[in-house]
Amino acid sequence: MDLSQHVLLSHLNGSVVNGLFECEQPASSSNCCVTPLIHQTLLSVEGPDAHTFLQGQLSCDLREVDQDGSRLGTHCNIKGHIVSLYRVMRSPAQGYWLRVHHDMADTGFKLLKKYSIFSKVSLQPLFESHSGLGFSGASALACLEHCLGQSLAMEEGSFIRHADWTLTRTPGNRYELWATTETLVSLLPEVLTLASPAPTEQWILQDIEQGLPDIRPETQESFIPQMVNLQVFKGISFNKGCYTGQEIVTRLQHRGQLKKPMYRAQVSAKQAPLPGSLINSDSKEGVGQVVLAAASNANENQYEVLAVINKASAENEHLFLPTGEPISLLELPYQLDPRLFESKR
Repeated sequence: MDLSQHVLLSHLNGSVVNGLFECEQPASSSNCCVTPLIHQTLLSVEGPDAHTFLQGQLSCDLREVDQDGSRLGTHCNIKGHIVSLYRVMRSPAQGYWLRVHHDMADTGFKLLKKYSIFSKVSLQPLFESHSGLGFSGASALACLEHCLGQSLAMEEGSFIRHADWTLTRTPGNRYELWATTETLVSLLPEVLTLASPAPTEQWILQDIEQGLPDIRPETQESFIPQMVNLQVFKGISFNKGCYTGQEIVTRLQHRGQLKKPMYRAQVSAKQAPLPGSLINSDSKEGVGQVVLAAASNANENQYEVLAVINKASAENEHLFLPTGEPISLLELPYQLDPRLFESKR
């Protein structure tokens, strides 16, 4: 963390613990919350071949990114398993920014670098120069319009690119503002006249509530894109042509049967289940795996979870953590296509 990032966090009256920003929970009456997205970082892909290169590597369609400004997308291995999960955004320099979990940035960068040797692209990690702020709450857009000095009419998934910053609206009426850390430092005093600081865990909880997956080192190469419901967010293209792992991903969609989708659930436990933790059922161990977990706002020692679970076990048996705590399913904010679960043979 460089000096400018320390200055940014100093405005927010919190601390960093295990890579997450911690502060007092904002009052329930707060209409706008701001969270430093220190658990995430950017990789930059620039150059004349940037579009073609990423189109041949990522699961999303870069033509849709060019049109709308932002998409979730995965970089898979040749077996179709997710190595990295990105939010792909147009950059101010006409290339692309890949927003990724901080612990996955080095792995993602090395894999992209490996495939880029025959393309005219420049790859660069931006964790030392750029930062992100997450805005949530009923007045989040009004706060941003005031601080950025312009109207920001935005639909979910849309994107605004400025010479100094980029802004994306994500599910749950939330916004990600990415810029040089110096730019955000200059904006933050004004932001804090209208917004309350909020911890990273609250932002992750909102991701879980929206059914938005992410990949951690513990779950790297554990899932194919449909297993974490990426098709719901247009994070998979089935008509753009070849990309790494495309054959496996497409075969599941058109010829296979999805047996392990991602569910939203809750559990009461002494501590949050870690990504990659196994889930057991009445009849079998290891029927599922935790994707994300965060403390619930409802009760102490209660956690909300995203987990990839065998569909038959999830819907017909009791589920438990290996330590015995029962898991109960919650509704996702979207419906999965039932044809994914039908046998096509």
